[in-house]
Amino acid sequence: MTLVAGVDSSTQSCKVVIRDAETGALVRQGRAAHPEGTEVDPGAWWSALGEAIDRAGGLDDVAALSVAAQQHGMVCLDESGDVVRKALLWNDTRSARAAADLVEELGGPAKWAEAVGSVPVASFTVSKLRWLAEHEPESARRTASVCLPHDWLTWRLGGEFVTDRGDASGTGYWSPATGSYREDLLQTAFGSVPQLPRVLGPRDGAGEVRLARSPVPGSAGTAPGPGSAGTAPGPGSAGTVRVPDGVRLAPGTGDNMAAALGVGARPGDVVVSIGTSGTAFAVAEGPSADPSGAVAGFADATGRFLPLVCTLNAARVLDAAARLLGVGPDRLDELALSAPAGAGGLVCVPYLEGERTPNLPDATGSLHGLTLATSTPAHLARAAVEGMLCHLADAFDALGLDPARVLLVGGGARSQAVRRIAPAVFGRPVLVPEPGEYVADGAARQAAWLLAGGGEPPAWETSPAGRYEADAVPGVRARYAEARDRG
Repeated sequence: MTLVAGVDSSTQSCKVVIRDAETGALVRQGRAAHPEGTEVDPGAWWSALGEAIDRAGGLDDVAALSVAAQQHGMVCLDESGDVVRKALLWNDTRSARAAADLVEELGGPAKWAEAVGSVPVASFTVSKLRWLAEHEPESARRTASVCLPHDWLTWRLGGEFVTDRGDASGTGYWSPATGSYREDLLQTAFGSVPQLPRVLGPRDGAGEVRLARSPVPGSAGTAPGPGSAGTAPGPGSAGTVRVPDGVRLAPGTGDNMAAALGVGARPGDVVVSIGTSGTAFAVAEGPSADPSGAVAGFADATGRFLPLVCTLNAARVLDAAARLLGVGPDRLDELALSAPAGAGGLVCVPYLEGERTPNLPDATGSLHGLTLATSTPAHLARAAVEGMLCHLADAFDALGLDPARVLLVGGGARSQAVRRIAPAVFGRPVLVPEPGEYVADGAARQAAWLLAGGGEPPAWETSPAGRYEADAVPGVRARYAEARDRG
């Protein structure tokens, strides 16, 4: 049996899965927590990776490894390859003003959509780099290289300064349509063009693990310069991460791209993911460019494209409701399912952390229709679930598709209330795959593809998805829209 490992370095934790490269059967897995916050020292990701690998029983028998991670995070390195400052994560909204300025400076959203397939919001790396240049100019001057979380971990493991087209498409300065960096946009945003990772194709290798070896020959401890073909400074101390030298490294990718691989999404599918963020995305054969900015025109991890709508508020809306009611997740489900559809007119607009789509970084959540009759735990629980799902349904609608399948995934999809209410809100049946670490699984599948070769990722055996159906309740969406637009 040949084994592969997939890593999901997400906002909240690091997950490692080890699977059979041929069948996809799970052999073992491990997990370790990440610190809270919207800015994090990348060293915490490295420590968590080591801990998760150890809890997974080590990687001594693994042939190939792939790292997937949260998109957009800004990792700045100096000339020695040291981290300049804590990485700003995708959910750090301090760069909202910078994003708006960049959109205006280029001539509006349509210009950005034409250039890179997406319109910058606070989440994007290009917006964070503008914020850094304006608010921390000394850190900006020290920045010799810029990369993303999965790029940084792959570099630390193998010494190759590389990324993939999926994660690169979320920076705001790489075009999925042309397959090239837009250094002019980076120059405008940052005032200079630091070294960027070489963009690998979906079947390209990222070298091999070299933790026990010296830095890359010729790097002399300095950041890579133009024309270095992706060679970065040596990874330095191996820290607590234990992976044998010689394990092959796949390109890795962003978390949404890996999730699409992990659930086996096909062209024509729409995946709705309920995690720390909420996403609705589709596998497409061609690039997209939405001038409204609602749909991000990303690339995927197979050579195709991944139009995507992302919200800041998703599963943590359920966490907040449970905390407010003083109950656990199972009891929240029971309460929500005991209330009538529409929660008696009680509507929750779940902008608890600002919002990305629509682009309202300073917004707050709100309750509408609170009466004596709806002032019950059950009505509040139902309103929280419906509000979150209506918010995701807006994202679904923005894609403008009539999909053959809707797949519901992520931690929030484990909720029985979410599974049973989602078809009524979406107006169509939904399929819920068996719970799993879809992002880590997708990374593992990419590692297996590296070993197997071929034009498409290996077809792994999967458990049948649960199918959930319910009559549509249009009034729920209509009341939500009215409350949402009221502000």
